[in-house]
Amino acid sequence: MYIRRVTRKNKDGTTVAYLQLAHNEWDPKAKYAKAKVIYSFGREDEVDRAVLERLAKSISRFLSPEQAWEIETLTGEVSDDFQFQSSKRLGGAWLLDQLWRQLGLGEILHSLFASRHHQIPLERLIFAMVANRALHPSSKLAMEEWVEKDVHIPHLPQVASHQLYRAMDELLAVQPELERQVFHAVADLLNLEVDLIYFDTTSSYFEVDPSETPEGESLRKQGFSKDKRPDLVQIVIGLAVTREGVPIRAWVWPGNTMDMTVIKQVKQDLIGWKLGRVISVMDRGFSSEENLRILQQAGGHYIVGEKMRSGKAAVEEALNRRGRYQQVRENLHIKEIIVGDGEARQRYVLVYNPSEAERQRKEREKLLESLKEELEGLRQLPNEAHHKATCRLRSHPSYGKYLRQLKDGTLRIDKQAVREAEKYDGKYLIRTSDDTLSAEDVALGYKQLVDIEQAFRTLKSTLELRPMYHRLEDRIRAHVLLSWLALLLVRIVEIRTHESWPKVRDECERLMLGHFSSKNGDLYQRTELTAKQAQLFAALGMEPPPKILGIHPRP
Repeated sequence: MYIRRVTRKNKDGTTVAYLQLAHNEWDPKAKYAKAKVIYSFGREDEVDRAVLERLAKSISRFLSPEQAWEIETLTGEVSDDFQFQSSKRLGGAWLLDQLWRQLGLGEILHSLFASRHHQIPLERLIFAMVANRALHPSSKLAMEEWVEKDVHIPHLPQVASHQLYRAMDELLAVQPELERQVFHAVADLLNLEVDLIYFDTTSSYFEVDPSETPEGESLRKQGFSKDKRPDLVQIVIGLAVTREGVPIRAWVWPGNTMDMTVIKQVKQDLIGWKLGRVISVMDRGFSSEENLRILQQAGGHYIVGEKMRSGKAAVEEALNRRGRYQQVRENLHIKEIIVGDGEARQRYVLVYNPSEAERQRKEREKLLESLKEELEGLRQLPNEAHHKATCRLRSHPSYGKYLRQLKDGTLRIDKQAVREAEKYDGKYLIRTSDDTLSAEDVALGYKQLVDIEQAFRTLKSTLELRPMYHRLEDRIRAHVLLSWLALLLVRIVEIRTHESWPKVRDECERLMLGHFSSKNGDLYQRTELTAKQAQLFAALGMEPPPKILGIHPRP
């Protein structure tokens, strides 16, 4: 049903228009729809406009707020003192919230907290902290202003920092079941391949001097820092990701934990998820014989990097075994090597990258040229200065390995050490316990460890995991758990859109929500979608926010 305008031309050449209320009816004989006039309002120039406005208002009672507001605008019912009050960033939080719902994370949290009968919206508070990590990392106190004034979090107009801390405590209490349910929900939705599980560790420091930590501190410890901050206390974080780069679980250990000691716990935790056939892919830091035996428990297998200078007899034999390389990819040549027989049999894959070998050769040549200049300069120094410079060169991390000292104390370039280094250019050695995988699959599977390195970079840089300022152990663990959930959302966005998260975030954050008000009420309307924003929402399989998010008429 609609109002139509029809015109008629008079004999004197003038045109007269009429307004009619009509609707279309199908004519089976003519085989097309014809307009049927229900009521005629008369000549357009004689129609009482107030009658049409009253009709429009009566109809608007049965329309959505958005449609009603549009009608009021057209009929002039909206006040002239319509004012723009404020704006908030909308697109990034909306995108993350829609993905949060797609993955069922909200439902999982609601079910886990169902028996706790809290008065605060725990699920919304947890989502807000996860979104904050992904969009604008800040302290819990700073989040109060961020939520109230800067960003639109669906169904959460404001927060208090004490509520956020309470939500962190409650989140940690359900961590084991949360991790299990989140993994299975994500695996089912994304059809993840979990036959290869990649694992690695990193460290994250605190801006706290070691002398300021209380006695009996069990988590924040000094240890080997992968952030190059050995002067600060830290924790060790473990991360397991799938071959698609999706993080499925995170662990937290004391800062002085060694990589070799964590494999048993990781294996036991993943066995509890009953993943079936799992091949663990790990770097050289985890390749102790004890760890490899643990990884083979419950029918599991491993692909691990092997230290080529470990001194192991089997490794030396594998490196010295003659044979041709097989090229499987550009700059990827492989050679399969079997060492030993029976139960002592060990399967290796030696990988050679010609491009990397050339790069390492050029770097070494440049280093040796610089070293020659340093040795020439030694001759010009007096005795004490000469001795100090000699000690400095011998202890230098790059120069020292290419130097030898004669009986008279003179330093010379060690040509044997140079030849030894040339043997390893562009090569790395992989060991596996799975005989069903081809050598190519072993090499490519290990090569994908770069995904977990990218995940750690995202955690530390984009999500600003470090430095941490929490003091209580439970809060530290909850902080890492929230960062893991944020990383999960971020990586899924990157996989689906084939764009980096910073690019997606920056584009979506340009989608704003405006607050307009008049004496008739308040309107919340978003800015127009750009083509890029529409493309991103489509790639993620979600609807963009509606043009009007809310209308609140005043009584």
